[in-house]
Amino acid sequence: MEYHDSEKATEVASRVEAFMDEVVIPREREALAEDEVISRAEIEEFWEMARERDLFAPQMPEEYGGQGLDFQDMLPSFEQVGRSIIGAISIRANAPDEGNMHTLEMVGTEAQKEEWLRPLVQGEISSGFSMTEPMQGGGSDPKMLKTTAVKDGDEWVINGHKWWTSGGKQSDFLLVMARTDFDAHPYAGTSIILVPTDTDGVNVVRNVPHLGGHGLRENPPGHAEVKYENVRVPVENTVGEEGQGFQVAQMRLGGGRLTHCMRYSGMSERALDIAKAYLSEREGFGESLSDKQELRHRIADVETKLHMARTGVRHAARELDRSEARIEVAMSKVFTAQVANEAIDLAVQCCGANGIAKDLPLARFYERVRTFRIVDGADEVHRRSIARDAFEDVREEELEHVLRFDEDRLAEELIED
Repeated sequence: MEYHDSEKATEVASRVEAFMDEVVIPREREALAEDEVISRAEIEEFWEMARERDLFAPQMPEEYGGQGLDFQDMLPSFEQVGRSIIGAISIRANAPDEGNMHTLEMVGTEAQKEEWLRPLVQGEISSGFSMTEPMQGGGSDPKMLKTTAVKDGDEWVINGHKWWTSGGKQSDFLLVMARTDFDAHPYAGTSIILVPTDTDGVNVVRNVPHLGGHGLRENPPGHAEVKYENVRVPVENTVGEEGQGFQVAQMRLGGGRLTHCMRYSGMSERALDIAKAYLSEREGFGESLSDKQELRHRIADVETKLHMARTGVRHAARELDRSEARIEVAMSKVFTAQVANEAIDLAVQCCGANGIAKDLPLARFYERVRTFRIVDGADEVHRRSIARDAFEDVREEELEHVLRFDEDRLAEELIED
């Protein structure tokens, strides 16, 4: 399909695709077949090869060691890395570091950028994003946030409890979302604060066991439970303006949702490639499975939906350059999550026992894609936003000539009621 991406976006994506096909996916296949894990040393080798091919950290400015692609131009590359379980990490475009890089680049101070952003881009350190809290704290309704940061002189004193802190167990610093003004609405009284993980009072309790939590990497970063007990950091560690945490988070999450959409589009594409290859070779009931009309039509349907998902993401990305684009992003996130789940479920079904075996990546894809309907905002939260927007401007004049009950015909008993 032709999406009329820019010449630069297309050229870089084609080189990322070649890197995936020539280097990353073959190593992934080998690791799956031999039940191996990818070591940190191998990841660093990928990074060196990515640098040699001018693919390293495509989302970051050249001054920090990246390729300097703007947001729209990097989306096709993110789709290509999504085709492999280890694709994103292989070019240093992996969450949560990618989103935290973007946050520090957008609103970090020059000192924060030098101390934290530069080594983060280069892979010398890692990071986590600490926003979600256990029940009854902030989750799908972030206004319920209970973690607090109180000023004591020139320091923040942070107390709270988080979980699903992506990358938390291995991180060198966390971006912590906390209430800082208790008299203001949470949207105006919440800040994001950079907290080094070796600070006294930071207790990374555990990695939360979860669906799809076992990757191919040695010591995968996971999603951590973290407790903060009288954690003291300088007020200058505030990321962005004080009280603007929700606005900063929205900038981070809006773009992050679209990059996730493209990664999962890439995962869906590869899942379908595997399914079509399998159907073409596997025979049953006297013919190739690829000749079965039902399977062909189901493949056609999901290919169509995947095309629409890619188109919607690109439109949302264009709007994000001009506005918050909350509805466009929400629509893309909900639709792409559903399509990716449908595509990968179909691929597993098409491959039968080979779909649920782990010689192929489909079983791992299946475990991972289910989380996409919850992470970065559950389907129901995004639908709520879309529905609220849909009902904002109801055209009452459309019902001008609808027949209504003649009130003069009401019985006296009903009138009295």
